[in-house]
Order: sequence, then C-alpha cells, then structure tokens
Amino acid sequence: MEEKKSKVTLHGTWISPYSKRVEIALKLKGILYEYVEEDLQNKSESLIQQNPVHKKIPLLVHDGKPVAESLVILEYIDETWTNSPRFFPEDPYERAQVRFWVSYINQQVFEVTGQIMFQEGEAQAKSVEEARKRIKVLDEGLEKHFPNKNIRENDDVGLLEIIIIATFGVHKAHREAIGVEIISPVNTPTLYNWIERLQDLSVVKKVEVPHDKLVNFIQNYRQKCLQQAANA
Repeated sequence: MEEKKSKVTLHGTWISPYSKRVEIALKLKGILYEYVEEDLQNKSESLIQQNPVHKKIPLLVHDGKPVAESLVILEYIDETWTNSPRFFPEDPYERAQVRFWVSYINQQVFEVTGQIMFQEGEAQAKSVEEARKRIKVLDEGLEKHFPNKNIRENDDVGLLEIIIIATFGVHKAHREAIGVEIISPVNTPTLYNWIERLQDLSVVKKVEVPHDKLVNFIQNYRQKCLQQAANA
C-alpha cells in the first residue's frame, strides 16, 4: 500500500490516451496524486527538466523520481504499489499474451486508426479498411485467448484492459465526429463488449472526458489539420 509521505505527480493532457492509461492505473490502485495539465505548445519547465530525453507526457514523478513512457509507468506503478488489482496475470503464458496484445495495439492498431482523423477521400478509405482488418484480428485474439474474461469490478482490470479502454473508449466520439465506424457490436463483438463493460466501471467513469467535449475537439482539430495540409 502507498505510504502516507509518498508524493505522486502526473503530468499529462486531457485528450491524450497515454495520459489516460496512467490516470486509470493510479485510480485503480487508489493512489492519491497531483495532476498537472500540460500545454504541449508551451510545456512546463518541470516537464522539460524531469523528462529531458523526450520532453513528453505522460510523466509520473514519485517522491521526486521521474518515470517516463506510459507502459514503463504502468509497470512501475504495479511493482511499487502491489495491492490489488495486479496488472499482470500470475500465469506466465497469460502474461505473455497480455504483453503480445498490448504490443499489437501499440504497434499495429494505434497508428493506422489515428491516421483516419487527418485524411479524406481515397486515402481515408484505405486507412479505414486497414484499421478494420487489424481491429478484427484484435477482436479474434481477445475471444481466443481470453474467452472467460469477466469485467464486473475494478479488480478485474489489468494492463490489457487499461490499454483497451484508454485507446478505444472514445470510438463513439470518433464515429460521430468523423463519420467512420471502426468498432461495432456486429463486426467486433468481443472488443465492443469489453469496452462497454469497462465504461461501466466507477474507476473509468472518474477519468472519462464528456462525449460532447470530445466530439467538438476532434471535429475542430481535424478541420484545422486538413486546412493546414491544403495550404501547405
């Protein structure tokens, strides 16, 4: 359990799924922390000094010791605060599967789904097709390797669940803002159900961004990026 004198600070941004990963992990462990909202156009001196290599969020500072990179931070949290829930299964093979699918989301899914927001026409259509293929692979992997997964309370959440909800929890806002559906109960039923059950948990509700706020941000940011690309 966390010691009383322990001081934890998280530097992040409200829109970042990487920040959301750490926020959820801290809430799951019941860790009291100070949150510092960073302006990525005008980063704080504290962020720059304590993360001199990347100068990026999220950054966790625990008793003056900085820890960078979201996955590194999540493992650090789990190893430092060993109370429930633990983020990895006890079984070595199950741990390997968790690490594999987390890596798959980070390396194979996240980038292509992100591209869709900044594209139009044929380019966007190609990215949507590719994203659907890759997310279908994820959906089938979840069904095969975690067939008996129950998500009913906060203690049912581990590393893979944190990554899934932080990455895909906003899929309905993206659909409304961009008009493209990537995740659905028909084509990706297992992933869709995981997200629905995770969103019902109190710990996720505490860090959720309001749907309308997300939709407005995505629409405005997309329009700004498309306009800049057109003027380039």
